[in-house]
Amino acid sequence: MSSHAVEHPTQTSGTDANAPEVSLPGAGGRLVNASCRALDIVVSAALLILASPLLLALAIAIRIDSRGPAIFRQERIGRARKPFTVNKFRSMQVGSTHETHREFVLTLIKGEPHEHLVSGDERAGGADGDDRAGGDAPLFYKMISDPRVTRVGRLLRRSSFDELPQLWNVLRGDMSLVGPRPPIPYEVEHYPAEWLARFAVKPGITGLWQVSGRSTVTVAEMVRLDIEYAQRRTVWLNMWILLRTIPAVLSTRGAW
Repeated sequence: MSSHAVEHPTQTSGTDANAPEVSLPGAGGRLVNASCRALDIVVSAALLILASPLLLALAIAIRIDSRGPAIFRQERIGRARKPFTVNKFRSMQVGSTHETHREFVLTLIKGEPHEHLVSGDERAGGADGDDRAGGDAPLFYKMISDPRVTRVGRLLRRSSFDELPQLWNVLRGDMSLVGPRPPIPYEVEHYPAEWLARFAVKPGITGLWQVSGRSTVTVAEMVRLDIEYAQRRTVWLNMWILLRTIPAVLSTRGAW
């Protein structure tokens, strides 16, 4: 973690409307906010227009592959821990429960091993089976094997195309092109107090952790990178991360 001073609220609930806003040095500033917002509007609007044929084709493929809507909407926690509705292409069967994912994420936050972290002969703790506690073990943040995912959904997740509808969230101002991953409320309820500093900025479609290994980055390392980004945030850093995102997505490294 950086040595910069951080204001930490006295409670960790991510959905408490009376909880004080978390702030970080370098996370704000009118010029930084205005320039980053201008970049968000120009790029998200352009991508939505240019990618409209692809968006339509993906929506049709999802509807053909399995019953249900093409767009999945879910409550997430954004800047200053305010909830908003995120848009994604549906990659799971309709009616799937989220208890398995809840259990999975909470074990990662606690730094505990989980059965869904194992793929074939690959151990989540690495070749030596290291299962350190406290969120420092090299744990995958996404479930490697999830029976709820559809055939098209696997392709969407592998290519990260399931994230494309979030461009609308960026245009609306709920999200930014670059920022921390927007967590689900039940994740935030179990965050240690020091992790709340990641809510000093808007959540993003991509970020430092996505271009640093994506799902192969530990939970603790992901949060550290989120807070580092919030402290260093500028429009130039956002542009650099966006450029780094292209090869990261094309390589599908760390994607499931």
